[in-house]
Amino acid sequence: MNIPDNLKYTKEHEWVSLDGDTATVGITDFAQRELGDIVYVEVDTEGEELDQDEVFGTVEAVKTVSDLFMPVKGEVLEFNEALEDEPELINKDPYDKGWIIKIKVDNSADVAALLDADAYQKYIKA
Repeated sequence: MNIPDNLKYTKEHEWVSLDGDTATVGITDFAQRELGDIVYVEVDTEGEELDQDEVFGTVEAVKTVSDLFMPVKGEVLEFNEALEDEPELINKDPYDKGWIIKIKVDNSADVAALLDADAYQKYIKA
């Protein structure tokens, strides 16, 4: 299972990559494997300011629908429009082409407080 060291993680299985005050967010390799074949992604919160742990969208797999949670407080800046035509990018490449949203982070310290790769790995094995 792929858990890149350069990312931060949530217990809801989102990953975060911070560049300045902009964070790219997706779901982890573990999460996409648990969900199975992803067939649809819905994000209707673009342009909205959301608190940490608020739902920003959903991922629909063949057998289930799962909420997506904000890893930190911020404004949803962008949705990965490639996922409209190819939601399976999340299965194929969850950490690159399968990113879901970009957010303007209110406080970068919130990102630093998320799980690192080692802590996330221990969490999913517990």
